[in-house]
Amino acid sequence: MSNTNVPITLNAENFATEVLNSSIPVVVDFWAPWCGPCRVINPILTDLAEKYAGVVKIGKLNIDDFPQIASQYRIDAIPTLLFFARGQVKERVAGLLPKPLLFEKVETLVAPSDKAA
Repeated sequence: MSNTNVPITLNAENFATEVLNSSIPVVVDFWAPWCGPCRVINPILTDLAEKYAGVVKIGKLNIDDFPQIASQYRIDAIPTLLFFARGQVKERVAGLLPKPLLFEKVETLVAPSDKAA
């Protein structure tokens, strides 16, 4: 298992393990190096990874390197964030979100698992 206090670099080899089979919720950032808004959201995702370490994983998947995964999840704009719980997409957000709203969405992602515990 990966260190969850920093964003995890996702690829074709680790996507199933880190996202689909994760025991905790995962937020996946579909991005590309040439995307300006993707660079803007990066420090926010790092803050999320630090705050929710051990509770939520933050993963980053470069769509230029792994277009097949981006296509599988119908990513047509970046940045796009997919919120996974128990291997299923629970929410999708395309574009930049203000930091407070992104933190709020992560809170709703972890809320159901708190009730189940």
